[in-house]
Amino acid sequence: RRMEQEKLITVGDTIALTANGVELAERVVRRHRLAERFLTDILELPWADAHEEAGKWEHIISEAVEAALIRVLGEPTTCPHGNPIPGAGYETPNVLPLSEVKVGDAFTINRIPEELEFTPGLLDYLEENELLPGNSGTLQSLSPAGTATVEIHGRHVGLEAFTADRILVLAGRP
Repeated sequence: RRMEQEKLITVGDTIALTANGVELAERVVRRHRLAERFLTDILELPWADAHEEAGKWEHIISEAVEAALIRVLGEPTTCPHGNPIPGAGYETPNVLPLSEVKVGDAFTINRIPEELEFTPGLLDYLEENELLPGNSGTLQSLSPAGTATVEIHGRHVGLEAFTADRILVLAGRP
């Protein structure tokens, strides 16, 4: 009701964000992703810790602090997981899910979608195994059930089908 009263949503047969609602949502997402970038790049926090902490920061960052973060961080276009920062001019490359790479082919990780950020323990697992945006690897195997094994930096890493279907990659190496 509060969101409707503040004209952030419209309620009818469906619930939809108004222009003001979209603007507020984009501002919160932008500040969350800038906070993640600051926490990982400057303070060197692990991914999972930075994601959790950024969830607290996203609502208290002022316009002045947001502008300072953008300047200090060198105008980043993505968060540490590769997700676009709204308003930063990110251009989406031609990506595909890791599960669609042919066995034996190389790939470069582009993005760990936000959906995976909420899977308990997954960000830690991906970071520990160097499945990070910008890192390249090779798809070693893909089971009929969709589980994948990748080689990245000389290590073989297993991924559940849910994860392999969602990690976005570029075909080949940079």
